This record gives sequence, C-alpha cells and structure tokens, in this order.
Amino acid sequence: MKTVVMTGGTAGLGEVAARRVNADPDIRLLLGTRSASQFETLPLDLSRLASVRAFTHATEEALGGTRIDVLVLNAGVQLATNENRTEDGFETTFAVNHLAHYLLLRSLLETLADDATVVITTSDTHDPRTNSFGAPRDLDPEALAHPPVQGRFKAGFQAYSASKLCNILTARALADARPRLRVIAYNPGFTPGTALQREWPVWARMATVMGRIMRPVARLATVEQAGDELVDLALNRTSPPAGGIYASLVKRRLTWPDPAPLAQSDDLMRTLWAQSAGMVGLEP
Repeated sequence: MKTVVMTGGTAGLGEVAARRVNADPDIRLLLGTRSASQFETLPLDLSRLASVRAFTHATEEALGGTRIDVLVLNAGVQLATNENRTEDGFETTFAVNHLAHYLLLRSLLETLADDATVVITTSDTHDPRTNSFGAPRDLDPEALAHPPVQGRFKAGFQAYSASKLCNILTARALADARPRLRVIAYNPGFTPGTALQREWPVWARMATVMGRIMRPVARLATVEQAGDELVDLALNRTSPPAGGIYASLVKRRLTWPDPAPLAQSDDLMRTLWAQSAGMVGLEP
C-alpha cells in the first residue's frame, strides 16, 4: 500500500486530486487541513509554524514507522495585498506558500521513502515571460518575509508570484540534495473555479469570470483536468523527461519547459534554502 501525505486537498484542483487518490484501495491518503474533511485528516494551519511542527509529529505517529511514498505540497493563498502577517511575524503569502511548506518538507524528509515522489504546486506567474504584471525580477528572502506594507493589489500579486518562484527553487534544491527522489514543481496554469482568487478585489475577480466564459476559446484547463494531472504526476503515471522538474499545464497539455531564469539560478537556490532554514529555526 502506498502512503500519500498532502496539503491543499479540500478545495479546487486539490480536492479533485484527493478524491481520486482516496478512491484507490491501495493508497492511504493523509491530509493536512484546518477543517474537517471526508478524508483521513490531521490538523494543519500553514499560517502557524507551530501547527506545522505539530502536524509533522502527528504524521509520524499516525504512520507508525511507515514511509511516505508521495508528498504533495499543494496548499496556497493568493491575497489582495501584502498587509497580512502571521503570528510568527512573516508576510502571510510567503509564510503559507513557501515557508510553512519548506518546514514541513524538511521535517518529514527522513520519513520519505528513498524513491519517494514530491510534488510542489507552483505557478507560471513566477516567470516574467508569462507575467508582465508582477513576476519577480530578483529574489531577497528577507524582503519577501518582511516587506513594507502596501495595500495595493499589485503588491499582493507580486507576493504570490515571488512565493511561486520560491516553490520552484525549493524543488530544485531538494532534487539536488536527494537525487533518488522524484521531485516535480507543477504549474496548473490559470484555472478558473479553483477559488484561489477569492480574496481578490471585485474588479480583479472579473478575470476569473471572463476565464470561465472564454475557457473553450482560450483552451484553459478545467479544475478537474488540473487535479487529474496532479494525481498522474504524484503517482508516477506521468513521467518527466530526463532532467525535467517543471511541469506546466498549458492549453490543456502538460509540457516540460524551462522555468524562469531566476528559478534556474543555483546561487538563489542555495540562498533561499539557507535563509529559509534560519527563519524556521533549522540548520541549512
């Protein structure tokens, strides 16, 4: 029996993926979530590092020595501004999308099977070639963790895009450190209906309405397809090409492009890993 541990499985494409995984009698799904669910769950609030630590301890106890075959880090937030701060003092988007998952990954690293699969959900908004509105042009982890407060939508979108760059760099660092693991950074693309944009201002949420209307013409993926692709990647039903780590769902087709140049920087990869470790109280 395979063991799958997952975040972000109660809504959107994550819920689609969780339902598919849970329906397989040969898979045990363990879901971290803030609220009750139809699946086997353990409490997890990604905005609190103490909750992440408690979740990893509870996971190890629940597994009773069983190794994790698949770790899916799918949860995320996309806020309207960068005004929010967690109880640990970090900007919320950076804390939830990157820092909490970094801590969770590091804490469960020795519980992973030697040939386990790790999938981290990212976004093509990290790339200036596909996002001219708010893609990061550089990376300063400390500035992302403690930015000047801005009540503008652009600041919130920039925080999200930068956190998605962090997801890819984390995936690359993990793959470099543990070459036997199968590590994938998955971009589901713009998928209207995921509720990820629920915190956006009304005028910005119109983009999701237009996305639903234009979905057939623009060939945007449905929530169901995005979730199905996530499952196929996690369960090794879709294999990456040699050296492939960035899976991108574009026009309803899974592709393996190069991520943005910043995401390919080894210096930034090492800097983010080390500074993130310091922020959560771990050795690099």
